[in-house]
Parts: sequence; C-alpha cells; structure tokens
Amino acid sequence: MSVILPPDVSTVDTEDGMVLLNQRTGRYWQLNANGAQTLRRLLDGCTIEEIASGIAARHQIAPDQVHNDITRVIAQLQKAHLLEASR
Repeated sequence: MSVILPPDVSTVDTEDGMVLLNQRTGRYWQLNANGAQTLRRLLDGCTIEEIASGIAARHQIAPDQVHNDITRVIAQLQKAHLLEASR
C-alpha cells in the first residue's frame, strides 16, 4: 500500500517521534519514534511487509503482529484525514 500526506497535513519531528497536523480541520496525531519511522518509510515507498519484517527482527516480535499494528495505525490516520492511499 502506497500512502501520501494530504496537501493540508504537515508534520513536525519531536523529541519522541512526530506530530501530524491537518491544518484545515485542526486534527492532529502524535506518533512515537517507531510510528514516526514507520510513517517515513511508508512515505518513501517501503511496503508494510518490509517495514514489519525489520521491526519484528529488531524487537523479536511476530511479523504478523507488527503488520496488523501498522495496518491499524494507517487506518486510524486515514480516518482522521491525516493520511491518504496514493493512486
């Protein structure tokens, strides 16, 4: 799944990760360091599977669980209009 930030969404790196802000709606979302790294990699074109595999290996977690977590966060960000599937 390829994703993009909508034009009215900006990001700011923080000490603990990243904040996304929809400037039109005022909705925002804070991501921890893992979430920020995951979003950056998604925006760079990496697949969920590639990201999940790397995180699972580093943290000794089942890749399926990481994949599900990433998919869930993507869905939440899309619902909040902070992320879109690219076409």
